[in-house]
Amino acid sequence: MREDEGAKADSGQPATDSGKGGRVLLAAFSRPPEARAEDVNASILIAAESAAAYPGLKDAAQYFGPVTEIAKAQGFEIDDEPYEFAVGAKTVVRGDFQKDVGTRVMRQSTLVVLARGYVVSFTFIAGTEDDVEELVQGLSFAVPRAK
Repeated sequence: MREDEGAKADSGQPATDSGKGGRVLLAAFSRPPEARAEDVNASILIAAESAAAYPGLKDAAQYFGPVTEIAKAQGFEIDDEPYEFAVGAKTVVRGDFQKDVGTRVMRQSTLVVLARGYVVSFTFIAGTEDDVEELVQGLSFAVPRAK
């Protein structure tokens, strides 16, 4: 979760960095991050970090210490403790957060998976639980084809 020049949260602040050398792979927004509106700017952020940067990291749930620290630094509170669930053939760990933004609530769900020596996180932000769920439901992992 590296600070990236183009990736900004709904608040307009740069995405945070855990200091471990991660990379933002994709930052997608329903409208430009600078655009102001009454509702939360729904967004998706996909990031990857080397698992070697976290000595002793054996499963995705352990990565929620740093995820929670970053979320709290952005003003989020834990809404749901991390839990495992399946996305296709992959098991991911999900943690849910929320924060009040004026008269509205911003919801964030972060899903984490360990893959090929990396910690890959998928963060979905929206204004309602239903909107976040709709974004999460769009995530799928293709099964590799046999050669």
